[in-house]
Amino acid sequence: MNKVKKGAIIAAVRTEEEFEEVFRSKAEVIFDLNPDLLTLAERVRTVHAAGRSLFIHLDLAAGIGKDKSGIQFVKDAGVDGVISTRVNIIKLAREAGLFTVQRFFVVDSRSVDTTVEGLKASRADMIEVMPGVVPKTIRKLKGRIEVPIIAGGLIETVQEVEEALRCGAGAVSTGRRALWNLKVSYSES
Repeated sequence: MNKVKKGAIIAAVRTEEEFEEVFRSKAEVIFDLNPDLLTLAERVRTVHAAGRSLFIHLDLAAGIGKDKSGIQFVKDAGVDGVISTRVNIIKLAREAGLFTVQRFFVVDSRSVDTTVEGLKASRADMIEVMPGVVPKTIRKLKGRIEVPIIAGGLIETVQEVEEALRCGAGAVSTGRRALWNLKVSYSES
């Protein structure tokens, strides 16, 4: 977890207001879930000037190609990492030397197998399991994969953060602003 510290609370931002507010929090890593070609370079400068890291969700990026050229553009802009649900994007980002987080939506028991197979194909640096309020699934995946897990989606309380970390998640991403300053201590079960 060289880009994301163990136990980190990651600020998942969608709006300009959330982006501005993140700098009043302790969150060191920002997941931009609404990146835009026109604002990316300035966002990278702002985030880095504050001593933080910026990951962009490339699947949701406006105006940025979901191909080798788009990945190179993102890298040249100074983005710290890429988030995607797509194996091909994760592979291209890794080839370009970017840190990668692959998002998986785990909705049933078959999704666990699909996650393991998808990770084998992409070789992402980390995975984000959504929704993050699925401790049983986090435990199952933790026993079958070797990369760190980020729990994301529907995490709204301190207890949910602590439970995800106890179950083996290495970090938690949340859009809940009240949790961005949270410092938790936990022990894995």
